[in-house]
Formats: sequence, structure tokens, C-alpha cells
Amino acid sequence: EVQLQASGGGSVAVGESLRLACTTSGFPFGDYAIVWFRQAPGKEREAVACITNFDGNTYAAESVKGRAAVTSDKPKNAAYLQVNDLKPDDAAVYYCAAWWQKLSGRSCLSQFPGSVVHWGQGTQVTVSS
Repeated sequence: EVQLQASGGGSVAVGESLRLACTTSGFPFGDYAIVWFRQAPGKEREAVACITNFDGNTYAAESVKGRAAVTSDKPKNAAYLQVNDLKPDDAAVYYCAAWWQKLSGRSCLSQFPGSVVHWGQGTQVTVSS
């Protein structure tokens, strides 16, 4: 059974940093992309950053570029999202998702054609000014 769980959310002040974790099981972690999404009330879900585990490439949306970093720990089947200099617009429920992706040079910010998306439970991030 595929399982993903995001954790590490909380309430932080503007300008602070947060590190989210995504723990996974039930699929070949090294063959999959781990994608971080977020959704704020009244807004569409947005893919903010991701990593393709087979080659270690990372991608970030313009909204967090330069402030966010995605890493993964293959032995632990876990991935992490670090967001620095948090802004009020970063407040959202953050989710991690996974899909198979082993095509070099292709961003994982959009679903790989034909891949099944596996979702985890979200973690709330609140940013106060």
C-alpha cells in the first residue's frame, strides 16, 4: 500500500523558515518524483517544488524560487521541503505527492503523462506578520 505523510507544519512569523518532511512507503522511492503542493483557502492547488529521485534534479515554482529547496533521503524514503523567508502568501496546507518519473530533463512540477498520482495527508503552514 502506497503511503505518504507530510509533517512539520506550524505557525511561523514572516521571514522565518520551515522544513517540511514527507515520509513514504509502498513504492520504489528512487523511481518516483516527490512533489510538494500547497493550497490556500479560495485558491487553486499549486505545485511549488519537486525532486526526481532517479537523477536528483529539483524544480521550483516561480512563487518560491530562490527561497525553497527540496531534498530527499533515499535510504529513509523521505523527502524534505525547506522554505526560507516565509511570506504571508506562503500560508497554506502543504501536501506531498508522488508519481513515477524517470525521464531526464523533464520538470516534475506537472504530472508525468500516464503516471498515477499518490497523495499524502497535508500539513498546515500559517505565516503571521
